[in-house]
Amino acid sequence: MLMQPTRFAFPAFLLGAACIGFAGIFVRLSEVGPVATGFWRMLLATPILWLMSLHGPAPGGPRRHGGIALTALFFALDLTVWHLSLHITTVANATLLTNCVPVFCVPLLGWLLWKEAISPSFAQSFAITLLGVVLLTGENFALAPQRFAGDLLATLAAAFYCGYLLTLKSVRRDVPVARLMAQSSALSALIMLAIAAARGEVLMPAGLDAWLVLIGLALVTQVGGQTLIAYGIGHVSAHVAALGLMCQPAVATLAAWLLFDERIAPLQFCGAGLILVGIWFAKRRDR
Repeated sequence: MLMQPTRFAFPAFLLGAACIGFAGIFVRLSEVGPVATGFWRMLLATPILWLMSLHGPAPGGPRRHGGIALTALFFALDLTVWHLSLHITTVANATLLTNCVPVFCVPLLGWLLWKEAISPSFAQSFAITLLGVVLLTGENFALAPQRFAGDLLATLAAAFYCGYLLTLKSVRRDVPVARLMAQSSALSALIMLAIAAARGEVLMPAGLDAWLVLIGLALVTQVGGQTLIAYGIGHVSAHVAALGLMCQPAVATLAAWLLFDERIAPLQFCGAGLILVGIWFAKRRDR
């Protein structure tokens, strides 16, 4: 490993997940195409990430480069499909479905790949967190025929996100976080540019407001959010990391309340609190 475990790893991971909770809002505000929005997120973040990576050692060997390329591919496909789902289903549906699937899959694969034991207390933590999510999004989450395609895309995005998290955790053992994020972001940008061009999407922002949305998306979710997650996941067990991602629906709902004046019932505030309790309980028992 390049870095020793640190007590700041899990708080960094949670802060990164919180930053990503704003992604759906930025995507909805964007004036360019959904996949093009992801392209700009990656492209605008890449120069900053490269500057951050200059002081670190360069990874070598085809295995490491292959791992970085696979990380970029999974993330590009995840963002592509998730951004498309946001324009078909609700933000609540898309965010919840994309983050629920990794909670089931990542711990199991973490146990299979790295022999990370899943303690009985994790089931309790998961139950508390899931109850919090149900209370938080219950009034907004709905399954409807007109949204089925979007819900299906969000579930597919979750599968790609699982692949991203697992490859990220594996590559993070050998590659400095800033260099990993710089290289993977650059590759993801190229992949998403090709997809956006093939779809005939609007690529260029039309004005200052459109640019500010894309810059905010790049800085908050990619430079801030994904970099903190990449740093933290190298020191956090896979099942706790997957559960920690569940704070994203809480952040997305609260942000929508603050920014768009969307109504939040008292039970939803209780749900947000339960999510935090469940995540804290999982990390405390994981020591």
